[in-house]
Amino acid sequence: MITIIDYGMGNLRSVSKAFEKQGFEVLVTGDSEKISGASGLVLPGVGHFGACIRNLQQLELLDPIGYHIKSGKPFLGICLGLQVLFEESEESPGYPGLGIIKGKVVRFPRFRALKVPHMGWNQIRFSGQPEVLKEVPEGSWFYFVHSYYVEPRQEGLGLVTTEYGVTFTAAVQWDNIFACQFHPEKSSDIGLKLLKNFGSLCN
Repeated sequence: MITIIDYGMGNLRSVSKAFEKQGFEVLVTGDSEKISGASGLVLPGVGHFGACIRNLQQLELLDPIGYHIKSGKPFLGICLGLQVLFEESEESPGYPGLGIIKGKVVRFPRFRALKVPHMGWNQIRFSGQPEVLKEVPEGSWFYFVHSYYVEPRQEGLGLVTTEYGVTFTAAVQWDNIFACQFHPEKSSDIGLKLLKNFGSLCN
């Protein structure tokens, strides 16, 4: 079963429906015991870094998420669910992230020709091919909505990149973690393929 963390933020319904469309059983929950027992865990998110951390703290979900990741079981972070894995964010000074991946979250520079937030379709590039991106072609288009992006300084990460004024990290792969800035649940058939690949790891 795929467990999606409900912490009061994010597009939970669209993520759960996307997995269900691929034939997976899904549980959406904020219960720490059920999260601790998940075979595959998904942390989606849309919104503010500090609010996300605060909600996870209040629901006592930080430790269960950390335990799940340390156990080696599959973990998928989406959008804000990628960013909170890092140590800190310019969006919320004073709110430490989970610190699972070394690095920080920064705001896009001010561009004359490009609007922030970045909203729309971008092509991804990757070196090697993470298992979650199996049969996802180089240069595939994914949908993004964000004003901040991650700057990893963790060694050993598999990085997926794209460009919007600057080249930035669109996703990271590290051991059992795959986390992406884009929204696979909003990225048509290629996004559903990614979710299907992740779900197949959770059996």
